Amino acid sequence: MQARTEPKRVAAVITEYRRWSHADLIIGKILEGFGHDRAAFPNLRLVSMFVDQFPKNDMSRALAKQHNFTIYDNIADAVTLGRKEVAVDGVLLIGEHGRYDRNERGQILYPRRRFFESVTDVFAKHRRSVPVFNDKHLSYNWANARWMVDRSRELMFPFMSGSSLPVTWRRPSLRLSRGCELVEAVQVGYGPFEGYGFHALESLQCMAERRRGGETGVRAVTCLQGEAMWAAMDRGVFSRDLLEAAMAHVPAYAKGDYRKLTVKNNEAGVIIIEYRDGFKAAVAMLNGWVYEGDGGAFTFAGRVRGEDRIASCQFYLQQPDPFGHFAGLLRAIDAMIQTGHAVYPVERTLLTTGILDAVMISKTEKNRRVETPHLDIRYQPSEWGFATDALPRLVKR
Repeated sequence: MQARTEPKRVAAVITEYRRWSHADLIIGKILEGFGHDRAAFPNLRLVSMFVDQFPKNDMSRALAKQHNFTIYDNIADAVTLGRKEVAVDGVLLIGEHGRYDRNERGQILYPRRRFFESVTDVFAKHRRSVPVFNDKHLSYNWANARWMVDRSRELMFPFMSGSSLPVTWRRPSLRLSRGCELVEAVQVGYGPFEGYGFHALESLQCMAERRRGGETGVRAVTCLQGEAMWAAMDRGVFSRDLLEAAMAHVPAYAKGDYRKLTVKNNEAGVIIIEYRDGFKAAVAMLNGWVYEGDGGAFTFAGRVRGEDRIASCQFYLQQPDPFGHFAGLLRAIDAMIQTGHAVYPVERTLLTTGILDAVMISKTEKNRRVETPHLDIRYQPSEWGFATDALPRLVKR
């Protein structure tokens, strides 16, 4: 058996740390093991943290004493450990949860760019960069997201971002062949529109990017609500067959006509995505019909040319503890920090961030079709896998 190397030292820059926050579900697995049972750990050691907000149920200060890491008053010191050098091997940015304002479009103004900019200013000052992971979408707006990716390229460090859904279990275990002729897809999700719509987009995109030619970008985005979403389906803008194939994997839902149940729900809608190469896709946010149920309600269906059977699956989310899908995300983060190479492309999340920003514009502006020439984003998928092992046992913490 190969000897385990010395754990890589990481800094965490977070909005808040409370039970079941994203900080808890990611960093907690560094401290307590993938299954929160101290049985198996990533090869990482948390040495420092910056916390932006301390709610009444904060856990970070007690954990710092228990696990011997330091909470610093500023991001620069968390990265340098108070020295005159970058003193960690990787940085985790978890800008999710906490009390932050919303803009006029309903987007939560999480400080992800501020976190990232503070970290990369330290890299530039000390002329050393290390791998960085950013949880969920890059920012609430396109300009920040583009700047972050460009900055990572300027300073030449591995950068990953995104959702846990592309690396979670799929039921059934569906893996589209790279280069397949995927011609149309529908993804089912549920709200809130921005926070969970991002997960739905990442689920769709980890499938869409495997089509022939790889990813070539998105031409336009439209968010339809009310009667307009089902009128679009009736016109063939997106496939009813694919929608219902994806809905068949939803474990729990309301009785009755899904059209009537969703039409008056402000968090229900259909996102129409026009890809530059002609690929057709839609995301149906079925609030009012869908319940979260066993494993959540993020499901996919796609049509591959030459195949009679629709390809479909559920992206399975384990709830409650240990929330094993976050273990899959941490394994990807660990691999990047160990190897110095991103295991899947940040361009996926750059694209989904841009789509989501356009969605929120369209939603605010009453179904306006938003052209997206800036989403001329091209990349090839990686072969990093999703979870196929047995679900970890539930634990009580």
